[in-house]
Amino acid sequence: MAKIVDHKYSINDAFRECFFVVPDYQREYVWTDKEVHQLLDDINDEMDGSSKEYFIGTILVSPTDLTNHYEVIDGQQRLTTFFLVLCALKHLFKGEPQYQMISELISSSYVNSAGDVITTLKLDPRYENASDLMAKIVEINSDPVTTRNAIQAAGIPSFGSLENLLNSYDTVYRYLKDNYQENGNLKKYWGYLANNVVFIQISTDVSSALKIFETINERGIGLNPMDLLKNLLFTQVKKDDFTKLKDRWKKITSPLEKNKEKPLRFLRYYLMANYRIDNKRSDYVVREDEIYDWFINKTNAALCDYQNKPFDFVQHVVKNVDRFIDYSSGRGNDGQYNLQMNNLKRLCGGAFSLHYILLLAASNFPKHLFDHFVVQLESFLFYYIFTKTPTKELERNFSLWADELRQISNETDSKKQIERYNQFLGDRFVKSISSKEYELSDYLKRYSLNSMQQYRTRYLLAKLTQYVDMAYKGVKTPGAIDEYTVLDIEHILPNNPSSELRNDFTINNPGADYDEYKNRLGNLTLLEKPINIVASNDFFLKKCEEYKKSKYYLTSSIPGLTVVGSNTSINRINQMLKSFTEWKATSIDERQEMLSTLAKEIWKVEDYK
Repeated sequence: MAKIVDHKYSINDAFRECFFVVPDYQREYVWTDKEVHQLLDDINDEMDGSSKEYFIGTILVSPTDLTNHYEVIDGQQRLTTFFLVLCALKHLFKGEPQYQMISELISSSYVNSAGDVITTLKLDPRYENASDLMAKIVEINSDPVTTRNAIQAAGIPSFGSLENLLNSYDTVYRYLKDNYQENGNLKKYWGYLANNVVFIQISTDVSSALKIFETINERGIGLNPMDLLKNLLFTQVKKDDFTKLKDRWKKITSPLEKNKEKPLRFLRYYLMANYRIDNKRSDYVVREDEIYDWFINKTNAALCDYQNKPFDFVQHVVKNVDRFIDYSSGRGNDGQYNLQMNNLKRLCGGAFSLHYILLLAASNFPKHLFDHFVVQLESFLFYYIFTKTPTKELERNFSLWADELRQISNETDSKKQIERYNQFLGDRFVKSISSKEYELSDYLKRYSLNSMQQYRTRYLLAKLTQYVDMAYKGVKTPGAIDEYTVLDIEHILPNNPSSELRNDFTINNPGADYDEYKNRLGNLTLLEKPINIVASNDFFLKKCEEYKKSKYYLTSSIPGLTVVGSNTSINRINQMLKSFTEWKATSIDERQEMLSTLAKEIWKVEDYK
């Protein structure tokens, strides 16, 4: 390892003597209001009547070819925050002697090898657009609102880490304004910050610095596994390849960031979808706090082979990120809009995501097989989501089943592949669903509008309505359910009844609670908005005149079934439906039973043929 030099710096000395460069391959600025406030509060508590030094830890840097210029390997969150503090103090001290001094800590000049005078910021973040944004903050030298408006006017983007920088400047500025309103107090704060807040700067070459960084953070202290993995990969390549690796890494983080997906959740699913997971708990699951330890395990490192082929490994992760984003956006394994995936997305919403483990594991299926798998997965998940099965049970199974799906993907004989796939469906999905049949039936018989999130109730009603329409028209292949999910959820027994209607129900349904029955599944149907407005909160028989006008047979059949011929698709679906001449508690119970029976016909697992 190269020579290591350490030096104690105060904030004043550090920004007076050093130029800090945050290289573009490093982690971007991720601190939020919480971390910034904590740092400022700690300093505030420490300076209260004290002249002692406040130690903020170590900063790990690597010297560049320019004198006193250092690449920041670890500590840029703290250094960047202190730089923003200096920017805020500069504006607040406008017209005071401190103004010029702080200005010299924010930017300064040096002579390069050609003899040119170069003026640059004392902290220069080189990741995407951050340098422009930071320079603009310094140039504007104003309050946060004016600064943000000027940055927007300049066309500098402000999302992700750039938004974090702007938010932190806002937090710092307002903290100083709120806590040090009097000029004398602000001067005392600046005096303590400049002279008493100190850190140890450790300086060595890049390779050694990265290894030290890994050692310091090997237990995940202060960094999440995504950051640690990134650093681990940089230790596997030469410095000349840093930019190349950084560019590849951005293809992992940028799509996740732009789609507001959680990087650690993706990383967990990536591991369980692509590798055999063995642990002491024997649950085949990787928790977020175990991700980095999993990667540095020798056996697992050999599986990933990131030590010998770091770029191949990163490309493999990138491919999985692309698929993960596609699936979460309703696209299939060919990157195109996918009807089956769209339906699955409507079922799962944002509350359930474990199915990505299986989808990623099945990514290399032929498109026809993948699309079929998504439909079967939807049926499987319907049973588990609508019985509110704990996800812990699914997580373990999905990790194991992912191994089987990868093996099926690798089968080169198409006939054998289909045989193994159908065997998987039988062993995993069909058996699981069979064990849940009674539980689901019982749950659906008790289901009400408040049993689950409303988007899932819409999904349930949309699929039921679509199924009846398909049967009515003799259509075999389902289309998108989008047109159904935008319909109004109509309460047949009105949601806001007149006192006359409520009293009528109470008299004719002794012992039945109106407010319970109005939200029961059997009392709900989908209806076009114009018709719903007319139907309003009227009595059942008057509503029926409007229901007849609906183009959706599950609703229009409530007052009476349409009979056509002797063996038509309409008559066949009529055998599963009920019509009603009055609307009582027993009617709602009967319709709820009917919808529960229909559900079993819709959500079932079928072999690929």
